Amino acid sequence: MRKATLNRRGLSLIELVVTIAILSILASLAIPLAQNTARRMKEAELRRNLRVLRTAMDDFKKTYDKAVTEGKIPSTLDKSGYPENLKQLVEGYDFGGLYKTKKKFLRKVPVDPFNPPKEGGEPLWGLRSYADDPESDIWGGEDVFDVYSLSKEKAIDGTSYKDW
Repeated sequence: MRKATLNRRGLSLIELVVTIAILSILASLAIPLAQNTARRMKEAELRRNLRVLRTAMDDFKKTYDKAVTEGKIPSTLDKSGYPENLKQLVEGYDFGGLYKTKKKFLRKVPVDPFNPPKEGGEPLWGLRSYADDPESDIWGGEDVFDVYSLSKEKAIDGTSYKDW
C-alpha cells in the first residue's frame, strides 16, 4: 500500500529526452521559416525603395519638362531632364523659378536593404544615365535615369536583385 500512496515528482529521464527531441524537431522546422520570412520582408523593402526612387526621378523629369514648356528653363540638347544625382532629389532644384523655393522630391535617399551603407555613410545604389546601355553596370555620370541594387545575391524567385 505504501507504493500507491507515494507522490511522484519530476520527470523521468525518458520523458525529458522525448520532450527535448520533439522541441528540437519543431525548432528545426521553425528557423528556416523565420529566415525565409525575414528575406521576404527585405525583398519587399527593396521593391518599395526602388519604386520610391524611380517615382521621384519620374516626377523630377515631369517637373523639368513643365519648366521647359513654360519657358522657365531653356531647352538644351545636353540635358535629359533627369536629376544629376540622387542628392538633388533630396536637396531640391530651382527649375528656373517655376516654384517659389527649390522643389524637393525625397526627404532622404532610401537604403538598399541588401547593400546597406557603412555606418554614417550614404545609401549606395547602382546608377544608370539616360545615355547608358540598359545592361551597363557603369554609370555615365550625366544624369540618373534609373537605379538598381548593387547586391550580387539572388532573390527567392531566382532572379538577381540588380535586375529588379
